Amino acid sequence: MKDKQMTKTIKGIAAPLPLANVDTDVIMPKRFLITITREGLGDGTFADLRFDSAGEQRPEFILNKSPWTRASILVVGDNFGCGSSREHAVWGMRQLGINACIGTGFAGIFYDNARKNGLALPVVSPSTRDLLLQFASDASGNEVSIDLERRTITAADISAPFEMGDATQTALIRGRDDTLDSLKHAGAIRDYEAELKSEMRVSVIK
Repeated sequence: MKDKQMTKTIKGIAAPLPLANVDTDVIMPKRFLITITREGLGDGTFADLRFDSAGEQRPEFILNKSPWTRASILVVGDNFGCGSSREHAVWGMRQLGINACIGTGFAGIFYDNARKNGLALPVVSPSTRDLLLQFASDASGNEVSIDLERRTITAADISAPFEMGDATQTALIRGRDDTLDSLKHAGAIRDYEAELKSEMRVSVIK
């Protein structure tokens, strides 16, 4: 099976979301977890921030404002993605068109879920994050470029490195996940299962 190739550069309009400790219940409220498929989760993403109790858009929320309605990158506050392990949060963000979140650090389970689903989470220093927040706040719709191969972020005259583990970087560039990695060893897995069954039969006969 050929690897699905993903672009080495993620580029798009960045939106500032400086709130700290945004947990997965804020990203994907639990009332949207009743679906048995991944469909329709984009509507639930940041639902309580995007919509009021009547279902109307909150005009003050950044993703409801132009040009950030077209944002595909978020610059986020500290400890983004904390809370429960729900993978629906990442699924919903991807369905909403978010390809990357730039921050100073992310909750571990959220980070792992993001890697599996093609959501890039570059980790930068607090000073770089703050510069990018300011840059993304410009209503002209500034674009940010994330070079996954070189692990650098470029935004106009801002150029800064970011941290990302080798395995995560490879998974994003190649568009791979744990299932695809396992399929590489499908033959060896089948051989092991056949050997194990054979040993079990011999054990029963004895």
